[in-house]
Parts: sequence; C-alpha cells; structure tokens
Amino acid sequence: MEILFVSDPLESFKIYKDTTFAMMREAQRRGHTIAACEPQHLLWQRGDVVQAHVRHITLTGHEERWFHETPLPPERRLRALRDFGAIVMRKDPPFDSEFFYATHLLEQAEREGAKVFNKPRALRDHPEKLAILEFPQFIGPTLVARDAQAVKHFHAEHQDIILKPLDGMGGMGIFRVKADGLNLGGIIETLNKDGAETVMVQKFLPAITEGDKRVLVIGGKPVPFCLARIPQGSEVRGNLAVGGKGVAQPLSDSDWAIANALGPILAARGLLLVGLDVIGDSLTEINVTSPTCFQEITDQTGFDVAAMFVDALEAAL
Repeated sequence: MEILFVSDPLESFKIYKDTTFAMMREAQRRGHTIAACEPQHLLWQRGDVVQAHVRHITLTGHEERWFHETPLPPERRLRALRDFGAIVMRKDPPFDSEFFYATHLLEQAEREGAKVFNKPRALRDHPEKLAILEFPQFIGPTLVARDAQAVKHFHAEHQDIILKPLDGMGGMGIFRVKADGLNLGGIIETLNKDGAETVMVQKFLPAITEGDKRVLVIGGKPVPFCLARIPQGSEVRGNLAVGGKGVAQPLSDSDWAIANALGPILAARGLLLVGLDVIGDSLTEINVTSPTCFQEITDQTGFDVAAMFVDALEAAL
C-alpha cells in the first residue's frame, strides 16, 4: 500500500522524537511505500480531482540524511489523492485558516474516494481546547468567554486559575493567576484582545506537579502507557516544548475510565488517533490534529505505539 503523509516539511523533522517519522518507519517496515506533501501542495480545479505535488521517499535508517527522495519530473509528482491507499493528515497546529481550507480539500478528496485519517470533518468538529465541553463529567471547573467581567468572576470564585488562548499549542500563551489576582486585567486584555477573541479559563489543578499526562487513544482503544509531562523549576507548564520532562507511566484508573469512555465515541467519528491531556483525574484537552509522544512512550516502556497505530490504520482500510 502507498501511504501519503500530509505534514510539515520533512526537513523540519526531529526524527529522534517525531511521531510522524515513527509512523513512516513502521509503515515502511511492513512493506508499505511512503509519499509526503505539505498542505500548500494540495490543489483542485473544476473537472478534475484533488491532487497534490508529492515527494516519493524511502527511509534510510541514518540519523541525518534520514530519507531518500526519488527524483521525478514535476508532472510525475502531481498525484490524485484518491490513488493512495491511505492519507494520514499530520500537519501540526495551529489550526488556522489554511489548516481549515486543507480539511475542505481533503474532504473533497474523500468524496472522490480517498481514505483520510483523521477524518477532515472530524478535525474541524473537534477544536482541541473546546472539544472537552462535550464531556463535562470529566473536566474541572472551566469557563469559555470573551467577557472580561466573566473571567474576573471566575477568578473570584476559584482564586487560582489558568488562562489560555483557544488556538495555542505547545504551552504558548498560558498564564497562571493566583489568589492575589496580580495583573489579571492585563492578562485578560492580552489574551482576549479587548473582547475580540474568546479565551479558556480553568481552575488551577495542583496535580500538574505530577505531570500533564498525554493519553493516546488509537482506533478507539487506549495505549496502556501515557507520557506525564512534568513542569520543571518554577514553570507551571509541563509541555515538552517549554522544557517539561516526559516520564512514561502506566495509565491510572481514572485515565482508563476517561479513555475508555471517549475512545469509541471519537473513533466512530473518524478520529483514528487522539491525544487526551489529563491532569490528575481531569480531562483538559482533546488533541486531534497531530498527537505526539509515540517515541517517548516506546523508548521508555518498550510498548510499540507506532505498531499499534499502523495496525489500526490497516484495520480501518
């Protein structure tokens, strides 16, 4: 089978930790062939099908020159998406307008016969911060609002809060405000841009000291280990991108309960791979664009997450 990965530029991959690379490596190990493109390479015109200018690659096993690209003339690089056995959408956030447009092109490709994972419509329907609103039984006190006064009332009630933009990633734009309310007004103005943008506010969860856990769900089934991303020093954020320490550990009872409850629901909507973020026993985000942590979990536990993913991909086809 030929698999097309829609991703960020291959040259930007840090293969020692990149989850898309781990997927490619396992797929190639099983005899599948690999192609790649970026969202900007997708195109459609009336009378034709969705196509993309793709790169046909082979993984080399080397750390630096980790892939070999088969040189082809431009006309042979233009391929119809429906001609691939599977398309794996792995473009990193932010979920901006261009990501949104790419999902529409991929959905048109689906109408033409392409098999896309995660399903484009499901990507649009599950914004990673807001998707938790559907499952209030698993989340802590949370507010979504533009109104500055509503945020101040939430702080007055809960005293210690976290504020974050709805389109952030990797811990960007996250603020903690304690009981003294120091600089709360300025932070609200920064995040909601004087009422122009919606923000999410959550009660601070002290269990963050034990890690912001990434619980992976593949084909509706939980991976039995999560990666606890533990804040370091005075940092409140556990994200690996801001220096958090990743420690793999077995799922807790509450992790299993959340993952088992949400997994079948999300899988039925076309979300083959989901990354649930859990602090303590509270769900904080549902990541669907390009969930990561495959290699960290595998390296520390021996559980082959990429193999589980390719198993699920093959079964879905």
